Amino acid sequence: MARATVYVGFTVPQLLRGASRIFPTHSALVVLRPSAFCYCTVNSTIKSKRKMDHLERTANNFRQEVISQAKVCGITNESETVKRLRLAIANKDFTFKAGQWVDFFIPGVPVVGGFSICSSPGLLEREGILELAVKHTVHPPAYWIHTECTLDSEVALRVGADLHGYQESKGNGYKMGTVKLYYSAKNTSELLFKKNILGLMNAFPGKITCRFHVTQQRSKICKELQPHVTEGRISEKDLEKHVSKDTLWYICGPPPMIESISKLLSNIGVPRNCVFFEKWW
Repeated sequence: MARATVYVGFTVPQLLRGASRIFPTHSALVVLRPSAFCYCTVNSTIKSKRKMDHLERTANNFRQEVISQAKVCGITNESETVKRLRLAIANKDFTFKAGQWVDFFIPGVPVVGGFSICSSPGLLEREGILELAVKHTVHPPAYWIHTECTLDSEVALRVGADLHGYQESKGNGYKMGTVKLYYSAKNTSELLFKKNILGLMNAFPGKITCRFHVTQQRSKICKELQPHVTEGRISEKDLEKHVSKDTLWYICGPPPMIESISKLLSNIGVPRNCVFFEKWW
């Protein structure tokens, strides 16, 4: 029996990293916000903590032994605040699964970065390329990417992350479920990968749907996006129509947003064991 998946939040790399993996025989709802790019893990209580660096925060997470040199072979602006890095990987033994992140080592920068991968494992297999989407912040690795990184800059990468509930593609005869994505940002220029999402909606009609939410839109919304955009935050009314025993819910975004949406889902009767979110950052 196919089930539905709902994603709620601020980012979309999961959806883009290979449609086959995110179509379990469930349905899923995703809520996304454009901040961190990482894997959704089993939900747990989030507690306020002092700000830790990436290595300290993920000290107990799985890491591969392989550390690979990589060279920057492409830099593009996904938005005014997010750059996409395209990296050529030197080590042929370097692999990853959708949802994992990398330790990002920069020569001359003592702080190690942690960024989720926004490209598919298939791209790495075919072309030896990995991509990261990095938001501008004052954190040294992100700041370096936005202010000093150039084509041919050399860095080193190591894959990490515990993938709870990871599902491999089932191959022939695998019955595709459905995905409903609720994706919120300040304005449409901050809706990263929106063209990719629209492309997936066209490629899988009825299987992937998306509602973009914008909270501070000042300019006119383009005609292509207008049918898919709602002005205002993701609400209980938006989500309650998808509540069923067969629906799984994945949340991605900053901790306060995850807490808010988790409480909202609890209020509308979603069982705790059907809600998943990222917790590593």
